[in-house]
Amino acid sequence: MKTSVVIVCAGNSTRMGGVNKILLPLGERKVIGVTMQAFQACGSVCEIVIVAREADIPAIQEEARLAGITKLAACTTGGATRQESVINGIKKISKDSELVAVHDGARPLVKPEHIEKVIKDASIFGGATLGVPVKDTIKSVDGGLIVDTPPRSTLYITQTPQIFKRGLYFEGIDFALEHGLDFTDDCQLVEAIGGKVAMTVGDYTNIKITTPEDIAIAEVLLKQR
Repeated sequence: MKTSVVIVCAGNSTRMGGVNKILLPLGERKVIGVTMQAFQACGSVCEIVIVAREADIPAIQEEARLAGITKLAACTTGGATRQESVINGIKKISKDSELVAVHDGARPLVKPEHIEKVIKDASIFGGATLGVPVKDTIKSVDGGLIVDTPPRSTLYITQTPQIFKRGLYFEGIDFALEHGLDFTDDCQLVEAIGGKVAMTVGDYTNIKITTPEDIAIAEVLLKQR
């Protein structure tokens, strides 16, 4: 199914000391270049839309050119929240797209074969997200005291991309806007209207670059491929 991808990278990088993580070097490219290349390699992806800070857009466009990205359709600026940023990106996608994918620009190591798996699951269930089972025992804590231990077998770390059928996702956005809801996770938009979202199992290398040491880890993982 024809899939439009919105790559969100409009954050302020506070945990990176103010350095924009998506423009940091990673291998032979920059972080955002490696991210775009993963989606460029997917046959189901028809276009890429970037949401970023206005000051970063020229550098992102130049990186796209150097990285051989032909599917970059548009760049637009972010909003005050992640949800607003995603909506700004959604406004730029093609009208004939069947699926909408949302991905964190700071997850450059996502694999094309995993992207295609999420696309397939979303086409079947209506929505799907990439993720992995948690490895550690998780505790619920209230007031500094443990109140519950959820069964580990039911817990997953949610990653991106998160992909949805166009109509279902737009319905979720309308519901959130009508009720003044602001979500940090796109699956919540669909969950809020009773939609089903499949958990597509990927792998643990699809890390999100958040702190300086994550870049070093990503470099090692990239070299192992």
